[in-house]
Amino acid sequence: MRADRLVSLVLLLRQRGRLSAATLARELEVSTRTVLRDIDALSAAGVPVYAERGRNGGFALLPGFQTELTGLNHDEALALLVAGSRRGAQAFGLGSALASAMLKVVDALPESHRTTAAGVAERLLIDPEIDLLSRRAVAEEAPDAVVAEIRRAVFAGHQVRIRYQAVGQAPRWRTVHPIGLVTVRELGYLLATREGEDRTYRLSRVLAAEELDEPAQRPDRVDLGRAWQERSTRFRTGGDQIVALVRIRPERREELARTALAIRAEEIRTNGWLQLEAAFQDSRHAEWALWQLATAAEVLAPQALRTALHQRATAIAAAYAGPA
Repeated sequence: MRADRLVSLVLLLRQRGRLSAATLARELEVSTRTVLRDIDALSAAGVPVYAERGRNGGFALLPGFQTELTGLNHDEALALLVAGSRRGAQAFGLGSALASAMLKVVDALPESHRTTAAGVAERLLIDPEIDLLSRRAVAEEAPDAVVAEIRRAVFAGHQVRIRYQAVGQAPRWRTVHPIGLVTVRELGYLLATREGEDRTYRLSRVLAAEELDEPAQRPDRVDLGRAWQERSTRFRTGGDQIVALVRIRPERREELARTALAIRAEEIRTNGWLQLEAAFQDSRHAEWALWQLATAAEVLAPQALRTALHQRATAIAAAYAGPA
């Protein structure tokens, strides 16, 4: 861990010039005392780092110092920087490793392209936290130590013991055979088997994890994309699903498609509206999703869903009928 930090320290000085101990401590997420110890270690190892005293002083490298890193061409490095801008690494507990890797990518560029690459963050915004309607993306985080333990078990092919809290249930321990990790819309999932049955666990609900020595029972090769698709299909077709017949304005169709489990048969009616069948996980899910569309959509069936929406609208109207 310290070796990675020392490399990051050198790269920061190479790319940004003279930096104070406080700035280095903030960038590396350590104390200033740790930075000073690291500076001493670099000097002892022959890295030409020196201190400048005074109000605007700090630490710097002698001009012309070069690190030995694998070179990349300009477009390859930019592609890695763009990929690294996505937040999937956070879901797998690799955020700090990603930050260090990005420093190395920039440093690996030829001098003539380094300035351009360093400005990528100013010119490209990948997956912002809010959309044009100021709706904030919902991200869940799991403790890095927990995710790291699971990640090691996945790569080593070992069983892992997890303390998992399913929705509406008390946390409990279970031993699983990990298959792989998946991130979808900033949510991380562990695909595994338990007692021969497929299981999918959301990483943010894993409270603790312990890699075991016993090998996991799993195929040598796996198509994670296909496995995820199969599990998604089972999820969409299970539980207390309902299918609603809905009339909707065409411009709101995609909004409904994002919240429903699936859009089935649909057709354009003579009045220009769409009529379609939308599948939802249960009646509560259907009521919530269709309420968001207000008068841009009308449920034609089932009657129970029409009644639920009517009752909700009546309650809202009653609340606003009189003066505040």
